[in-house]
Amino acid sequence: MPQGRRKTPFSGKAKKEQLKAKRERRQGENKVPLLQRPGGDNESESSSSVRKLNYQPTKGHGSKPNRYALQFFSESNEEIKQMKEFSRQVLVPVEEKDLEIEASDFFEDALDFPKRPAWNFNLSKEQLEAQENRYFHEYLNKIEVNYDLKDLSYFELNLETWRQLWRVLELSDIILFIVDVRFSATMFPPLLYTYVTKDLGKDFILVLNKIDLVPASLVVAWKHYFQQHYPLLKVCMFTSIPSYNLVSQKADKGGLQIRRRKGRLHMAAEGTQKLFDVCQSLVGDKVNLTTWQNKIKSEMHEDIENDEKVEIGETLHQQNETGFYQYEKFKGGILTVGCIGQPNVGKSSLMNAIMGKKVVSISKTPGHTKHFQTIFLTPQVRLCDCPGLVFPSKVPKPLQVLMGSFPIAQLREPYSTIRFLAERLDLIKMLRIEHPYNDNTWSPMDICDGWAKKRVYLTARAARLDTYRAANSILRMALDGKICLCLRPIGYLKEKEYWEKHVGVNEVRWIKAFSQEEGDGEFVPETNNSESSDEEVKNEDSDEDQNVKSETENTSSSEDEDDVISSNKFALLGGANKLKDSHQRLHHTYHKSSLYI
Repeated sequence: MPQGRRKTPFSGKAKKEQLKAKRERRQGENKVPLLQRPGGDNESESSSSVRKLNYQPTKGHGSKPNRYALQFFSESNEEIKQMKEFSRQVLVPVEEKDLEIEASDFFEDALDFPKRPAWNFNLSKEQLEAQENRYFHEYLNKIEVNYDLKDLSYFELNLETWRQLWRVLELSDIILFIVDVRFSATMFPPLLYTYVTKDLGKDFILVLNKIDLVPASLVVAWKHYFQQHYPLLKVCMFTSIPSYNLVSQKADKGGLQIRRRKGRLHMAAEGTQKLFDVCQSLVGDKVNLTTWQNKIKSEMHEDIENDEKVEIGETLHQQNETGFYQYEKFKGGILTVGCIGQPNVGKSSLMNAIMGKKVVSISKTPGHTKHFQTIFLTPQVRLCDCPGLVFPSKVPKPLQVLMGSFPIAQLREPYSTIRFLAERLDLIKMLRIEHPYNDNTWSPMDICDGWAKKRVYLTARAARLDTYRAANSILRMALDGKICLCLRPIGYLKEKEYWEKHVGVNEVRWIKAFSQEEGDGEFVPETNNSESSDEEVKNEDSDEDQNVKSETENTSSSEDEDDVISSNKFALLGGANKLKDSHQRLHHTYHKSSLYI
């Protein structure tokens, strides 16, 4: 197609001047105070100290695809350089007791989250949005004044995402806060609990999700921890992948069971039943939940009351309205349950498991759910799926990466997270790697180089070891649960035997849908020969679940399973906790072949 004008020559000198002007503009942007940074609507303004993830280029002014983009503070180039240098230093193993945590270590009363400012019906939509923008900028400025940003974790800087939370809190009769049980205390903000139960006066349910990745005794310990510290909190346990959603097979050698996920999704009936019981106790006779109960019974192949036919309602993608909403409890005889949580805790998967079919798209990439959506479970029950929100806290940034709050693919420096993981788990044994440089000491960079050498990850031009790709691969396996780090409540090690014999363990096994013959699905017969046991697990790994992938999973991650002794459950602590004598047990998970102690 002919151009409208003739091309004009562009000299190298003019190009240098253009680049110089661009650098000066960037330097000027670095000096913009936090108070003047945009809250999310204005895409024309930006600051290099705020990093937008999942950002998409725009051609016109008709749409704003970046309205809900995740926004976090960005490290400077000098900080990234220092962290990379530190990644070459020797690992220092951490004691097993240091895995015990307290929620108060990460959340302070002064480190609050943004709440919707007061409004009235005399305000127009424009006035309300201007008021919220002004409040949010003042909130961020206050945090910058009172805290050193280096001491804080990544947290959401997009006002539009916080508006989604405000809207769901206003709509919902019951707030369902979902956490990954592996990092439950680091994901649960106590100030949100206080705000919902006291300021809003609404019921609050905590769901300990992904219980298939940890021992049953640890799940029970975390449940009692939250019940003890938060009296008004109702706690449920849940897994989106119960036993009947998996296919049992036998390994060629060793006789250990390998289970793979079925293609068709079935309702997680046991976990849904527990959630129903809690909702029924909170609602009473104010809302008729018979249809929901019949739906669960039909999935359990039990008799349905009144032989009522159960149908699933449609999914409604709500517009992001910031206008007024007058809350009315159980409006129209409908129970509204708002699902809230940080990214990658399994909110959308939980909703699909409750529904018994895929109604919400899922992804391992944080920020996949852009705005809240309403799904009618039954004509009397609807669920509101809120986008994942990262609350302000002092959770270490490497731990946030392992939690799935920050996209691994966009990490500028992944080696700090590898260090955090390697100092708490014996990655060298799990990955079965040899030192790439025949040394006796290990650093995070050595582990990545060793994995790159084993997987033959090489750079395109120079054919050097692709260290960054190896680090990315290890972190993805940690996020998937193939290398599993589990944090524990304070005092767990002292009372470990008590929790293993606790009556609540049977409830956890029931939710996982294990038969009495199967037990917990985690144990294999005790053996005194650790080498032979490792060989059995190695044979398992060769046939592991290659077909279990999410929509956005990197295809190379499925190959990595074959070379990993998965640490699922309590893992092998690096250096400080070697495999002990014959009294140690080798544990096997039904979901991914694994060892934990």
